[in-house]
Amino acid sequence: MEVDRSDVSFIRRKVKVNKMVNNSILLKLENIKTYFFLPKGLFKTIVVKAVDNVSLEMKKGESLAIVGESGSGKTTLGRTAIKLVEPTGGKIIFDGKDITNLNDGREMKNFRRMAQIIFQDPFMSLNPYMTIREILEEPLIIHGFNDQKERNEIIIKALVDVKLQPPEEFLLKYPHMLSGGQRQRVGIARAMVLGPKFIVADEPVSMIDASSRAEILYLFKSLQEKYNLTFMYITHDIATAKYFSDYLAVMYLGKIVEYGPSREVIMNPKHPYTAALISAVPDPDPNNRFIYRKVISGEIPSAVHPPPGCRFHTRCPYKFEVCDKKEPELETLDSSHKVACHLYTKK
Repeated sequence: MEVDRSDVSFIRRKVKVNKMVNNSILLKLENIKTYFFLPKGLFKTIVVKAVDNVSLEMKKGESLAIVGESGSGKTTLGRTAIKLVEPTGGKIIFDGKDITNLNDGREMKNFRRMAQIIFQDPFMSLNPYMTIREILEEPLIIHGFNDQKERNEIIIKALVDVKLQPPEEFLLKYPHMLSGGQRQRVGIARAMVLGPKFIVADEPVSMIDASSRAEILYLFKSLQEKYNLTFMYITHDIATAKYFSDYLAVMYLGKIVEYGPSREVIMNPKHPYTAALISAVPDPDPNNRFIYRKVISGEIPSAVHPPPGCRFHTRCPYKFEVCDKKEPELETLDSSHKVACHLYTKK
């Protein structure tokens, strides 16, 4: 399938219009902390600070990309946002309602309909013993869609939406009979059958071949425009984040170190970590082989014992005295571009 770039531009314009019409806040995270307490021996517990004091907002119909190295807390933040992982502290406000400590079974079930997730590995996330029809029908049965005819219509519509056509050819197949891209489309269809408002896409194109990635991202854009969906797109690939997302948040060791409109952050990165991530993106132009790249040395520290002060100071080429003593705040530089770095600390 060849992606028509004129269609992509049209979708972008349409999504922008939708956001101008409806720009109310759908998701708000306030000082979210997600810690994991792991036993070590008989009497000792170690604390893994996977997400540590993160705040952000997402408007309806908006897409936010969360980028960073493995171990930065991206996936944990996404799963916390939809309460697959319970936060240790802070608040989760969804569509104007505080759901942080939601215990009511019915209300929680309603929230599950509104917030869905697309997992990274399309093979591991699908039950190999169920047909595609059974996989898509299961959430409908759980959520009380008792009419068989209605379920059939929703399943067919979902398969058409994700471009698995003709849908009748896929209903009786098992996951192992599909390609990686087709399996991921089934995962997207499963997330869509309940009519959600918010979707966490956890590295949805990292396990499929390069030719299918553009198609899947184009599909996300189409679904976003059609249903006014809000996406949290988790990825380590800044190139796809630039294409797909409206805003970009860079995470490092459980903290957001830079946030702003995607193109502005990528074209004008402020944090040294963001600049290094962008510099690491391969350049297809052979004439640029000898251009100096900003490479960060060392490995990301342990979330059990994060460094004092700025968490990036152990790898930062611009480190100075205050960096290992005081933690920088996320400050607004201009418009909505924010950065947590002592290079920009207000005097």
